[in-house]
Amino acid sequence: MSLNYAVVGTGALGGYYGSKLARSGKSVHFLLNSDFEYVKQHGLRIESVQGNFNLNDVQAYRSATEMPKVDVVLVCLKTTNNYLLEELLPPLLHSASLVILIQNGLGVESKLAEQFPNLQIAGGLAFICSNKTAPGHIRHLDLGKLILGSFNLTDLKVLQQVVSDFQDAEVPCQFAEDLYFARWQKLVWNVPFNGLAVVLNSTTDRIMAQEESRRLAQEIMYEIVDGAIACGVNLSHEYADEMLAMTAKMPPYAPSMKLDFDLKRPMEVHAIYSEPINDAASNGFEMKKVAVLEKQLHFYNTKRR
Repeated sequence: MSLNYAVVGTGALGGYYGSKLARSGKSVHFLLNSDFEYVKQHGLRIESVQGNFNLNDVQAYRSATEMPKVDVVLVCLKTTNNYLLEELLPPLLHSASLVILIQNGLGVESKLAEQFPNLQIAGGLAFICSNKTAPGHIRHLDLGKLILGSFNLTDLKVLQQVVSDFQDAEVPCQFAEDLYFARWQKLVWNVPFNGLAVVLNSTTDRIMAQEESRRLAQEIMYEIVDGAIACGVNLSHEYADEMLAMTAKMPPYAPSMKLDFDLKRPMEVHAIYSEPINDAASNGFEMKKVAVLEKQLHFYNTKRR
């Protein structure tokens, strides 16, 4: 089965994963905003720990209305921009199109399903350290695994082909039997290190280097695990310790929320913090440390507005 793709959000994730697919020979159409003129003229540059490459002759578009209908839409926007999907998606969809939300947090698929009741929806979790450092320039620092899972699919054939296409593109990709589990699993890292990087004005290496901040990150990880368990998700403190050990080996990294904060962009507080807090609370567990981070981050978001 040969699939054609659209990337909505050609940033640190969409630029990297879309370029890998296109480099492997897949038909990939990129929706761009401020980078359009640069990418149309110069292409996309991927600076990666796995080898640098340039993607020339990019199928780049300034507007979704100019793009063809595709089999698979990869949504790589920040969740703070999901309000745009009501306008961006319809021009890209045919009757059997699959939309994959490669985003952080909880609840994003259910919100999209409310807007598009008949849409085929899947979710994606990117375990990657990457940043967009300049127009059309993506820097991939570490990791790169992609986990894809069904939200409401009755037939998994297309999603399984997407997994295979990514694997052919040399992206470690696997199918998740339980998308809800995978989303909580990603939160174990995302919640402490995104939030702490902002409130401590720091990076992962500095958080890990100091005993007090490293212990705080671990305590928040454990609380996320306990919240997940209350919601019926089979995680463990041992998994949190594995993530902590992995972080200690990473190169210095500013998580995406820290970059959003530094660049004065809205931070993804609702999807990454409020939704898990509410989910755990509805199952009888109060995530007190996570709630403190949420309130601090809401303060910064509100102050900026």
